[in-house]
Amino acid sequence: KVVDLLVRNGECRGVVTESGDVYEGVAVILAAGHSSRDIFYMLHEKGVELQAKGFAMGVRLEHPQSVIDDIQYHNLNKSMKLPTASYNVVTQVDNRGVFSFCMCPGGIIVPASTDVNELVVNGMSNSYRNSPYANSGLVVQIEHEDLPDYHKFGVLACLKFQEDVERYFFNFNNDGNHNSKPLAAPAQKMCDFVKGKVSVTLNKSSYAPGVYAAPLDKLLPDFIAERMKKAFLIFGEKMRGFYTNQAMLIGLESRTSSPVRVVRNSDTFESVSLKRLFPCGEGAGFSGGIVSSAIDGVNVAVKIAELFL
Repeated sequence: KVVDLLVRNGECRGVVTESGDVYEGVAVILAAGHSSRDIFYMLHEKGVELQAKGFAMGVRLEHPQSVIDDIQYHNLNKSMKLPTASYNVVTQVDNRGVFSFCMCPGGIIVPASTDVNELVVNGMSNSYRNSPYANSGLVVQIEHEDLPDYHKFGVLACLKFQEDVERYFFNFNNDGNHNSKPLAAPAQKMCDFVKGKVSVTLNKSSYAPGVYAAPLDKLLPDFIAERMKKAFLIFGEKMRGFYTNQAMLIGLESRTSSPVRVVRNSDTFESVSLKRLFPCGEGAGFSGGIVSSAIDGVNVAVKIAELFL
């Protein structure tokens, strides 16, 4: 585990690990991923220039896969053996995007916390996409100006907000009022969420640690919940059958992208404040998924080759 950077004459020339080992080189490629908060804090302490970066937060939205198939294929004969259907929805509500993210047809919802005392969920599909459930991140765009109470944290404002909401969800689950497992997640049917009602019963879910009925419309920050409510009605108009109590919201989906950007030179791809440090990929704030991270990695490699060859 990297815990420090080796800096000589204003250049990054290696890393220091938790065990005290030092690894030296002519440069360091920093591709730590968007959930490596310890790296962000370490860079901040070292004086590496960072920026607060907009990200998104919301829930995992889970439908029966059969509902999505019927919507997308218009109830065609199931003997046709069509592939498992997916979807993509996006709209603007009050000048902020509300959109589906990382849609997983025939998939499952999984726990994705990276530290104790936080509750985060994500989604995945196995190669056969044969789960009876379809899930997607359904999230609301968040910008630095949306968080005035966190401006005191400067460039770490969005990161601090993300941490606080994840811990709030964990504490709500584990405060003694809920007969649930430590990683059980609060859930609410879609129509109940829009109407502000705690669901009397819940649908079956792919989330193995378990779900329990909770007022997600109250647990989520107001500016997120209200935009989601409006967006669900819009999505229901675009895709008949999408807005239904057969669908269930499970929280919290908060790791869509990095809430911090490591500022780099647009010509050399080096950090603007520490030469020979090459921020790369999602954690550096320059990509938003697997493919774009791979492309950014190629671009960084080309810049390093140009510099040293």
